[in-house]
This record gives sequence, structure tokens and C-alpha cells, in this order.
Amino acid sequence: MSKRQPPGGQAPVVQRVRIRYAKRGPLRFTSHRDFARALERAIHRANLPIAYSQGFTPHPKISFSSAAPTGVASEAEYLELGLRVAMEPEKLREALDAALSPGLDVVEVVETNTTDSLAERLTASHWRIELPGVSPDALNAAVKAFLERTEILVERLTKQGRRTFDTRAAVVNLAPAAGPTGLTGSPCAILDLVVRQVTPSVRPDDVLSGLRVAADLEPTAPARVTRLAQGTLTPQGEIVDPLALDRPR
Repeated sequence: MSKRQPPGGQAPVVQRVRIRYAKRGPLRFTSHRDFARALERAIHRANLPIAYSQGFTPHPKISFSSAAPTGVASEAEYLELGLRVAMEPEKLREALDAALSPGLDVVEVVETNTTDSLAERLTASHWRIELPGVSPDALNAAVKAFLERTEILVERLTKQGRRTFDTRAAVVNLAPAAGPTGLTGSPCAILDLVVRQVTPSVRPDDVLSGLRVAADLEPTAPARVTRLAQGTLTPQGEIVDPLALDRPR
């Protein structure tokens, strides 16, 4: 048993907080497993009163939701903590942010008293994808070809083996976005993507595979991907902030 755990029976959860954090710069290459370890160390360094599960091998009460793939930057990652002593959310945010490496940044902390899970509110993601070596005209043509298809099958190696699935059905919005043309004068088109979070999950690289199938679109270097938002998808195609219901009114 960890020396940092409270002795004897575990204290109950008296407060649940939901956290929005960002992965920026080189820290986008942090895997979900590495981030989970870094978070636990940061919680201990910040001396946060994290609650633990019962049983022979207690675990900290941390619940992650829909983590971005390794190598992808994000402005909208979410997790939930159970605390055995209540804290003021802003003080918790400051303490945890200071204990994490720059680039793993705690953006917001809110207390929640709702019974729904955070994962239930995350039904879609909004992505920005920079495509080196792709001209705006080529991207326009590829997007048009993609959207005209009713089904685009792609393959990906998963834990269950190689799977084939439809990447078109999960796409809510796909459109070229305004942005720089490239630092060296070479083209760099930008793609705006909203995708439903379905099973199996459709990731930005799957959509890029779909563009390759539909229009033979191929960037000259790896795409740079950033998750801008995630939350509940409305019938109008908008994404609702998952922490909106938890903020004080």
C-alpha cells in the first residue's frame, strides 16, 4: 500500500470535481498512460486530499474521459476527481497546475453534484488539422469528394486486430478553414472537423485516411492535429460545453 494513502479504512468522497486540461507544445506527445502517472504524482506534490477506493489495493478516485491520441494537441481534455476533503475549485486548479509540467495545463475546475457521468456528455469533438504541402484548391476538391460519398471504409489496427469501419458516417462537419499558407511559402491547408464519438472511435487520422480513399489526398509531412472542443452534440450540430451544467448559476 502506498505510504501516501490514508491509513486504515478509506475516507469517503465528500466532493467531486471535474477538470478541463490542455496538452500543448511538445507535451502533445505524452501518452494517456504517461499523463495518468504524471497526474498522480502532481496530485501528491500538490498535497490534494484525493479519495481512494476500498479494497485490498486502493486506487485514487480519478476518472478519465475520451483522451486524445498520442501526438495530438488538445485544448479540451476532461477528468473527474473524488476528494475526501472539500476544496475551493480555483485553489485546486492553481495547486494542480503548478505541480504539472508546462504544456500540461489545468484550464478549469468545477465542483459537480450531478449523478450523470462526464463521459455521457462527451458525444462529439471539434478538431483543427493542419496539412503541410496541401493547397487550398486540393483540399476543397478532397472535401467535396469525401462529403459526396455515403460510405468510406478505412482500416486501422486495434487491440482486437485489424478492423474495417466507415469513417464517413461519424463526420458531422468537414470544411476547409482559413489560416497561414506555411512558414516557408509552401502550402499548408487547414481542415475543420466535427466528428461524433462513436464505437469504434473515428479519429482525425481515420478521416485523413478517408480523404486519401476518396480523393488521393496526401500531405507531404505528418498532419498537426489539435482538439479544440468536445462535448454534447446538439441537433443543430453545435457542441455544448460539458462543464456548463456544473458551473454555479
